[in-house]
Amino acid sequence: MASMQKRLQKELLALQNDPPPGMTLNEKSVQNSITQWIVDMEGAPGTLYEGEKFQLLFKFSSRYPFDSPQVMFTGDNIPVHPHVYSNGHICLSILTEDWSPALSVQSVCLSIISMLSSCKEKMIHVDATTMNLLAEDSPTEKMSTLIIQSLNFNF
Repeated sequence: MASMQKRLQKELLALQNDPPPGMTLNEKSVQNSITQWIVDMEGAPGTLYEGEKFQLLFKFSSRYPFDSPQVMFTGDNIPVHPHVYSNGHICLSILTEDWSPALSVQSVCLSIISMLSSCKEKMIHVDATTMNLLAEDSPTEKMSTLIIQSLNFNF
């Protein structure tokens, strides 16, 4: 537990002193607990999200940095993006199977900036429930594929 807190203190200081572009730590969010942070984010200039403001919620377990932080968009503005669910959850491999203790909050922030910045078209994330609903009325897998293609979902 002490090593987790020491690591979080170090990362908190790094985020305060050298935040990734468009990212700002919400200082009030860390006043009560070091294990939950809110990071304010602005869409990068020249991207589909330019001028938009978002909030990221970081939650750290007692096993951090061996387990990845839980990170999700929160607040009134959740980005419309193929890798972001409507509830704010982010589909990003470094937050699951590709997590490494060598990664940091800053590297996660940079990955999220990159994910949003590389988006060419604002599209909703299609989850398994949506896929099942689309396929429910169709008798064959081929028909499901045609329905998905006609709705212009990219996988």
